Amino acid sequence: MQVLVRDNNVDQALKALKKKMQREGIFREMKLRGHYEKPSEKKAREKAEAVRRARKLARKKLQREGLLPMKPKPVFGAGPGGAERGGPGGSRGGRGQR
Repeated sequence: MQVLVRDNNVDQALKALKKKMQREGIFREMKLRGHYEKPSEKKAREKAEAVRRARKLARKKLQREGLLPMKPKPVFGAGPGGAERGGPGGSRGGRGQR
């Protein structure tokens, strides 16, 4: 894999290299080879990935056909850690109110 550095712009070259490595799946392979994976674990992981891919493909197909509503766009400020935290409605464990 090769990346050209233009005008001594190393940051841009690193960004391009990272993007190429991501596209080639090198980061994923390094993560998987970081430790030994038993053949049975590998088989189970690959099967789970295939099931996940098939479900995602079926969901996308139904969304394109209009049988399933499109996923709503995320609203910034809402969700975990957003504007909803600390409001009324009780807590899930923790130390309670002071």
